Amino acid sequence: MFYLTIDILGTIAFAISGVLVAMDKKLDLFGVFIIAFVTAVGGGTLRDMLIGNTPVAWMLAPVYAYTILGSVVFAILFRERLRYLRKSLFLFDTIGIGLYTLVGIEKGLQAELMPLMCIALGTITACFGGVIRDILCNEIPVIFRREIYATACILGGASFFLLIRLPIVDEYAYAASIVIVIGIRLLAVRFRIALPSIYRREQG
Repeated sequence: MFYLTIDILGTIAFAISGVLVAMDKKLDLFGVFIIAFVTAVGGGTLRDMLIGNTPVAWMLAPVYAYTILGSVVFAILFRERLRYLRKSLFLFDTIGIGLYTLVGIEKGLQAELMPLMCIALGTITACFGGVIRDILCNEIPVIFRREIYATACILGGASFFLLIRLPIVDEYAYAASIVIVIGIRLLAVRFRIALPSIYRREQG
């Protein structure tokens, strides 16, 4: 139930972030739902295909489709309030990557993969729904910019494997790692911390 709760919360967060992007692009109702759907399940679908877990999770459990539909309705009904909160998209996206990183790691552990591959699966789960969302909405995905995004997922995933070596309950390690991912992302944006650029500034 703990892991399902994390998965559902991540689905809600990413679905709402998809709705906010779609409404910003002034898509119709069908477009809003599609963007919300691919944002919420895109990373998990790729993850499940990579580990051979088919049919993918959302096809086997209708709770995901219902959750996304409910999230879309909620975001549309309260769109004015969400727009008023200028950082809504950033917050929902950040919460989503924190939750989904650990969902992906758990899937990797269930598949008996080594820690490095589990972290990779967690990062894919967290980031690629947003990649698909941004590409469909004609934006450069955040993961391909200098922002600390995938790096936060990697560091949070690595911290999980350090924490589970401690004499604490696994659920606490999961929760702490989620907070670490979210905290790194928030601090990076707050203090404008970014990855170094490989391009020289043009002179002139």
